[in-house]
Amino acid sequence: MNRQSMLQWIAVHAFAIAAALFFVMPFVFVGLTALMSDQQTLTRELWPTPFAWHNLVTVWHTHGFASWWRNTIIYATVGTALTLLSSIPVAYALACFRFRGRNLAMMVIIATMMLPPQVAIVPLYLFWAQNLHLTGTLWPLIIPLAFGDAFSIFLLRQFMLTVPREYLEAAKVDGCSDFRALLKVVLPMTRPAIAAVALFQFFYCWNDYFGPQIYTSENPAAWTLSYGLQTFKSAHHTNWNLTMAATVLVMAPVIVLFFFAQKAFIEGVTLTGVKG
Repeated sequence: MNRQSMLQWIAVHAFAIAAALFFVMPFVFVGLTALMSDQQTLTRELWPTPFAWHNLVTVWHTHGFASWWRNTIIYATVGTALTLLSSIPVAYALACFRFRGRNLAMMVIIATMMLPPQVAIVPLYLFWAQNLHLTGTLWPLIIPLAFGDAFSIFLLRQFMLTVPREYLEAAKVDGCSDFRALLKVVLPMTRPAIAAVALFQFFYCWNDYFGPQIYTSENPAAWTLSYGLQTFKSAHHTNWNLTMAATVLVMAPVIVLFFFAQKAFIEGVTLTGVKG
């Protein structure tokens, strides 16, 4: 390497290292604080001496924390499954079928993405509370996901537009129905997009605070981690080590999941075109 190339290499990698430290240091700080004692969190020390691993056990055995975990797992997994089951057929129809009003339907779906959820929360809450009497449960959060998600439909539809129609026509010639063509041809070719949509939806459900606050606040047994963590913080506002330990237990699953699924996630996002 000549001098100019070496200087460019150092400059590029120095910026990358600085950017990585900028994003990683908050997680490191949270992790180290979670393993400190009560007294050490009030000092300037940054390294736990000794490591108080029992903080994680204490938080886990806090009343209600295990049920918050269970509720969040149910909400995230069932919600993600329902979103995929309802969004994939809609995206397939909008991408591969030719029918009158297709573009209008797509415009309506995109328009719903621009509508903040706070706009319709009052009539929705009255519907779930007065008509179905389901407030205080997870059902008002889960049931709407069975009717599709605008962003998921949009992302899947854009990816399905890149599937060559020759494959679908060949499947039809071989006697496949539209549903069988979806299962045998489209789904295997759109696995990266499906993985990306699944991760997006799982992370959304896992981190959702607004919905649980509105629908489950009256019943602590139905709280999720995002809402329960705020209550835990209020109850232990002077115990920063326990607060950070609870934060670690909330963040750990999504970090581990993204670590193992990042290849499919990045591939699905990068390969999803903007073909109209």
